[in-house]
Amino acid sequence: MKLYYLPGACSMAAHIILREAGYTFEIDKLNLATQLTAAGEDYRAVNSRGYVPALRLDSGDVLTEDTVVLQYLADQKPEAALAPPMGTMERYRLMEWLNFIATELHKNLGALFNPNITPEWKVQQIEMFSRRADWLDGQMADRPFLMGARFSVADAYLFTVIGWCPKLGIEIDRWPALKKHHALVAARPAVIATIQAEQ
Repeated sequence: MKLYYLPGACSMAAHIILREAGYTFEIDKLNLATQLTAAGEDYRAVNSRGYVPALRLDSGDVLTEDTVVLQYLADQKPEAALAPPMGTMERYRLMEWLNFIATELHKNLGALFNPNITPEWKVQQIEMFSRRADWLDGQMADRPFLMGARFSVADAYLFTVIGWCPKLGIEIDRWPALKKHHALVAARPAVIATIQAEQ
């Protein structure tokens, strides 16, 4: 299994879960400018959309899109308990969280990395993110992780996205529950190992 990644990008969530679940895997860093990987592959032949993550399975199949890759990794190692079983209400709650992170947080913050963003658009994106973060902070005030007491794939994704805030000049101190969650996840051995590997 091989994960194609960019350091600190959304692919970090899958990288964390590969380590959390105890997979044997390789990583291959993408150069966005050249669309070549560190191993010399033409990334467009791996994922024609040109962005990470992409996960090449041992079968040769390639999976893309964070929410899909994360759930696939959790489902192949159910003993790691990183996602509730398919068909349960808890699984649908996890899917709600994954989609919220993807569409309401990742989308807003991701736009801020665009060097051509106008000042007006930047303000709008930060305001939208802040409203979503206000709501999320309230939801997490009484729980350590998104699903309650247990770490899940959604927490790896949230950790990754919230980790962009300092680079974007957004202080997370105003969201104490999010700040606490970020610190809690950052202390996990799999997360520490992921950050070291990506640096």
